[in-house]
Amino acid sequence: MNSGNEPTNSAPATAGPDTTNSAVAPAATAATLITNIAGLVTNDPSLGWGSPRSSKFENGGGTPLGLIRNAAVAIEGDRVVWIGEASKAPATDNRVDVGGRAVVPGFVDSHSHLVFAGDRTAEFHARMSGRPYEAGGIRTTVAATRAATDAELEANLTRYLREALRQGTTTFETKSGYGLTVEDEARALRIAARHTDEVTYLGAHVVPPDHADDPAAYVALVTGEMLDACAPHARWIDVFCEEGAFDGDQARAVLTAGMARGLHPRVHANQLSYGPGVRLAVELDAASADHCTHLTDEDVDALANSSTVATLLPGAEFSTRAEWPDARRLLDAGVTVALSTDCNPGSSFTSSMSFCIALAVRDMGMTPDEAVWSATAGGAAALRRTDIGRLTPGARADLAVLDAPSHVHLAYRPGVPLVTRVWRAGVPVAV
Repeated sequence: MNSGNEPTNSAPATAGPDTTNSAVAPAATAATLITNIAGLVTNDPSLGWGSPRSSKFENGGGTPLGLIRNAAVAIEGDRVVWIGEASKAPATDNRVDVGGRAVVPGFVDSHSHLVFAGDRTAEFHARMSGRPYEAGGIRTTVAATRAATDAELEANLTRYLREALRQGTTTFETKSGYGLTVEDEARALRIAARHTDEVTYLGAHVVPPDHADDPAAYVALVTGEMLDACAPHARWIDVFCEEGAFDGDQARAVLTAGMARGLHPRVHANQLSYGPGVRLAVELDAASADHCTHLTDEDVDALANSSTVATLLPGAEFSTRAEWPDARRLLDAGVTVALSTDCNPGSSFTSSMSFCIALAVRDMGMTPDEAVWSATAGGAAALRRTDIGRLTPGARADLAVLDAPSHVHLAYRPGVPLVTRVWRAGVPVAV
């Protein structure tokens, strides 16, 4: 999952592989068997059949989606303990027949901004109506978030988490960045940490109005007192490296300060213009460089020769009518690509990974296989996780059942709520 492997658009084979020995044999009785699966996406390229487009998979012998037809999955506790053809499944205490539907790993949303208050409907409406609007952008949300109570922020967060879970998202990352004071950033992270381990400190989102005349003082705050308050509650540190936000030197100072406190870097990079963000992310071994719209050949080469994932966020381009990132260029160069929602109230107010998959296929040059891989295994790679984003023995039992016979329907039927059942850490979730 941390490799540069990308999915390929492979023709289905006439016969599936013998998966009897492809998985660790379970105990005589597993807790639950999910069976009668038309097509199971495992994201293990050693499983399944196909003719790989990329030479990367010639030695693996299968598609990167590891698609198994007429399949079953056995789960015990919070883990997958067996996968394979349904006809070879072990005896179980409990069998769940999904009626010939497709099953995919739970989506991994590796970039969101869910601790906020307020609403920016008027801003969106004006933008989509071709009218100028000057209500403050991010700073509007900052003001509302500062004014909200902890209970209000947490209620808002859990609302969108439930919404995402119903749509098949079983792992999510979320950031601070709408407080921009020591106490407001720290409380955002405390609230987020009650709901996910993937918490990101984004004090360097924008320079707030109260520091507009002295951005250097704000960088000092972000790397000093604010970092001290926030580091205990976060795993990651992020910075918006962009003209009008933080330049390369400021971004480096923010990230290296966080790394010195044990936080791992990720970067908002090259979204609005060409800049140093991607190369800084690669230099510092950031887990991901996010947005990646405006790239030089050198940026693409740097990503391709690194372990930094390019996380693409098509909801942002959809909601702002901005230029689409060129996913095809990245994939053909060998870059590991993730898809995420960027769910936030200003520029990408969607929690639907299925919607982002459809956009990536329609407007960013991805195949359906590539988009599904990027929304699952790619997101896991962007979080440097190997226990999620795949359905193989030992992985966390996170999966979504689609009301369709194939994962391709996620792009083929855009806007249709196809997720009909969800298991998260082995527990069925009400959808």
